[in-house]
Amino acid sequence: MILKASQRGGGAQLAHHLLRTDENDHVQIHEIRGFVASDLHGAFKEAHAISRGTRCRQFLFSLSLSPPERESVPVEVFEGAIKAVEDKIGLSGQPRAIVFHEKEGRRHAHCVWSRIDADSMKAINLPHFKWKLQDISRQLYLENDWQMPRGLVNAQEKNPLNFTLVEWQQAKRARKDPRAIKGAFQDCWAISDSLKGFSGALRDRGYYLARGDRRGFVAIDWQGEVYAVPRMIGKKAKDVKARLGDPATLPSVDEMREQIETELSGKLKEIAEQAAQRHDGLLDEFNTKRRKLSGQQLQARQELEKAQKSRSDEETKARASRLPRGLKALFFRLTGKYRAIKKCNETEAAQGKQRDNAEMQKLIDQHLQERRQLQEEKKLILHRVSVLRRRIELDMRNFPQSRAANTSKRGRGRKRSR
Repeated sequence: MILKASQRGGGAQLAHHLLRTDENDHVQIHEIRGFVASDLHGAFKEAHAISRGTRCRQFLFSLSLSPPERESVPVEVFEGAIKAVEDKIGLSGQPRAIVFHEKEGRRHAHCVWSRIDADSMKAINLPHFKWKLQDISRQLYLENDWQMPRGLVNAQEKNPLNFTLVEWQQAKRARKDPRAIKGAFQDCWAISDSLKGFSGALRDRGYYLARGDRRGFVAIDWQGEVYAVPRMIGKKAKDVKARLGDPATLPSVDEMREQIETELSGKLKEIAEQAAQRHDGLLDEFNTKRRKLSGQQLQARQELEKAQKSRSDEETKARASRLPRGLKALFFRLTGKYRAIKKCNETEAAQGKQRDNAEMQKLIDQHLQERRQLQEEKKLILHRVSVLRRRIELDMRNFPQSRAANTSKRGRGRKRSR
C-alpha cells in the first residue's frame, strides 16, 4: 500500500477536494472522530479555529492510502494501516477524518488529522514522516503478501521518468503520456553529442529545437507546445550549454512556430484535429457509461444499507425484548441472568455488524470488478486512438523531409526540361 502525506492548511479546499464526485465514482465518509462537527467542512473549520491559538499554519496532516490495483482490500486493513501510521508518527488520539474514494476500478482512502494538541495548544512535530511512512508501506506489502514495487525494495530503482505537475499539465494539453514525452527527450539526449545530432534526433520524434526567451534551449512540437530542454532531460542549463553550445544560432520560439506552420500540411492538421475530436468523443461515451454504472452501483449500496438497517432494527428490538422489566428484572440481576442475557445480546450485535460489513465489502468488491472491466474498455479505446494519432504524427514528422525532397525533384526536373 503506497502511503503519501503532507502537512497543509486550506481545510475548506481539502474538504471540497475529498468530497468531489465528478472525479470519483464513489465517495464515502467512513469516519469523523474527535470533532464536534459531523461533516467534513465543519470538522476542518474546527481544526482551523483551534490552530488560530497557535502559530501553526499547516494545521492538518493529510494521508492518502493506495493499495495495489488488483487487490481486494477490506476496510479493516485500511484502518490498521491508519492506526500504524498515527502510532508511528505521533498522532494517536488526534481528531481525524477518513474518506474512501473509488475511481477507475480502484479503491483508496484518505485520512486527515488535526496537528494541534488541544491540551498544550501546540502543533505536533512530525519529523522524518516520509521515511516512517515508507517503512510502514514496506511492512504492509510484506504482511499482506502483495507484490512490492521496486521503488520500495530499493530506493535507487524508482522510475527515472518522474515528472512534475507542470510537465503533467503540459502533456495533458497535448493529449500525450508525460512519461513518453520525457522519455523521448532523454533518449535523444543519450544518442547525441552535438547540437546538430540532438536537433536531428528531436526532429525525428516531432520536436523542433529553438531559442527560448531567456536564451536557453527549448523544443516545440507541431502543436506549438514549448518544452524546456534542461527540465525534460533532467540536466542543469549549464550542462546543456556545455554540450550544445550557444543557443543564439537557433531560431526564436516565434520563428520556429512560423517555420513549423509553413512546413505542415493543412490537410494533415485537419486529420489530426479529427483524431483529437474522435478521442474526445470516445471519452465522452466512456464517461457516460461510467456515470451510469456509478449511479447503479450507488443505488445498490443504498438499497443494501437500507435493508441492513431494517434488519438491524428488528434484531435490536428482538434482543431488547429478552431483557425483563420490573421485579423480574431485579430478580434476574440478583441471579446473574440479566448479565448473561446482556452479554449474549452484545455478542449477537457484534456478529450482526460483522455480517453487515462482510456483505457490504462483497458488494464493493463486485462493483470494483465491474469498474475494472469498464476501465479495460477505456484502455482499448485509448490504445486504438493512440495508434491512429501515432500514424498521423509520423506523417507530420516526415512531412518536412518529404516536402524538401519533392521540391528538389521538381527543381531537377525543370533543369532537365530546359
